[in-house]
Amino acid sequence: MKISRMVGALATALWLTLPLFAHAADSADTQKKPGREERLDKPIPEPRVWTSRHQIKIGGKAIDYVATAGTLLMKNEKDKPIALFGFTAYVRQGQDSSNRPIVFAYNGGPGSASAWLHMGILGPRRAFLEDETSNTRGPFRIVDNEFTLLDRADIVLIDPVGTGFSRPVGKAKGKDFWGVDNDIRSVSDFIVRYLGEYGRWGSPKFVLGESYGGIRTGGVTYDLLTRHNVALNGIILVSPFLDFATGSAGLSVDEGTVNFLSTCAATAWFHKVLTPQPPQLQPFLREVEHWAEIVYAPALFRGSRATAEERQNVLAGLERYTGISAAYWDKANLRMDENRFLQELLRARGITVGRIDSRFVGGMPNRIAESTAFDPYAAAIAPAIVATFNDYVRRELKVVSDQKYELSAPLWKDWDFGHVQPDSNGMKLPYASVIPDLSYAMTLNPKMKVLVQQGYFDLACPYGTVTHAIDHLNITPELRRNVQIEYYEAGHMMYVHPGSMSKFRDTSAAFIDANAN
Repeated sequence: MKISRMVGALATALWLTLPLFAHAADSADTQKKPGREERLDKPIPEPRVWTSRHQIKIGGKAIDYVATAGTLLMKNEKDKPIALFGFTAYVRQGQDSSNRPIVFAYNGGPGSASAWLHMGILGPRRAFLEDETSNTRGPFRIVDNEFTLLDRADIVLIDPVGTGFSRPVGKAKGKDFWGVDNDIRSVSDFIVRYLGEYGRWGSPKFVLGESYGGIRTGGVTYDLLTRHNVALNGIILVSPFLDFATGSAGLSVDEGTVNFLSTCAATAWFHKVLTPQPPQLQPFLREVEHWAEIVYAPALFRGSRATAEERQNVLAGLERYTGISAAYWDKANLRMDENRFLQELLRARGITVGRIDSRFVGGMPNRIAESTAFDPYAAAIAPAIVATFNDYVRRELKVVSDQKYELSAPLWKDWDFGHVQPDSNGMKLPYASVIPDLSYAMTLNPKMKVLVQQGYFDLACPYGTVTHAIDHLNITPELRRNVQIEYYEAGHMMYVHPGSMSKFRDTSAAFIDANAN
């Protein structure tokens, strides 16, 4: 079914289709009724933390820090235990915590643990990854991360319930956490709990979310402010998914289809399939963006009312900018989701293209398939992340647990994508947009700043979908000056691209420095 396929694809900005990972614990709790023995209250596991002391050199300067990895026991409003919430915190020593910035960070999915950000760019140790090649054969290396932000802020990496070591406990079930609004509330509650448990109420506070973490961050920003009176200094949105309708291609929403085109064009440019081949990316993208707005979008809006001449003009442009034939676009009725595009682009060569980072390519097991069978980027990167994180957390952070660390669980299968927006009069809308949440949060907290980091070769959350969302924030011109967008010639995880790592660190560090007072 088209809609279910799109929901699955969009919810996975990080690796959810990989067979490499097992299903999350408790995923069966929505599929069967408990038997008599299962109705008995199970003992509540004790939260545990492991602490260790370390040192790293950043910019030639030694930084002493304490790592704390483990879980916090979360309770509901009736003081009943509901979850063990996993986290890893890095706190620089010799600093005054009352004015030391703190960054709470997570990945997306839904169903992705924070190991990708952890071992990719934020933690003091990272996986050594080779770009545009398969990182699938050990030995896998862990190196000091000179790009960490630990010299500027303390870092708390969060694993939402169902990922990492985070699990429902007591009478709580996965469905109590697995949905847009439930997830927002549970992450907000964890942040508030951490602030109290570790004495960080006075700290300048930042939240960093990647991919579906954009939906989460938009909601958490508003929820923290209105339910807990916690105001953030700033948020960092990394390749964010912010609005289901305009952030999806292939649905009956013209904006989404138009928003994907510029990244399809960037991908075609990178793989040199255009005739003629533009010499430079940036001038080419400005041309595509203008054409999409002036020619493509109006034709899609008119539908069957578009004239034959208008349709032929659009088909010629689509072929010119994507390298895919006008005949194929014609059969697709001028609309194509990213999976079809990635399968079709290099089909003649027997090559499929990466969705999360379209610079990556892989073999095509089925050369007549309509859409991609796997993501070459995920296949090339995930094994190294999995191996290095599991080794690091147990050997260097000394975590001892008989539980599996869930790096990527298919929680989207049970996810409630409905969302009660601040402007929906309490009605839950069927698909989430946090543009209203972020608009309200920025209005209520006009000193909060927003940094967006986005790659040009990201077809999971294309840059056109992000700029469209930001352009439609319902805020004043003055508040728009609080938003900064940085672009990278890389993919969804631009921070693993060697040419982008320094920029990601420098941009994020400058953002924290500028907004920590």
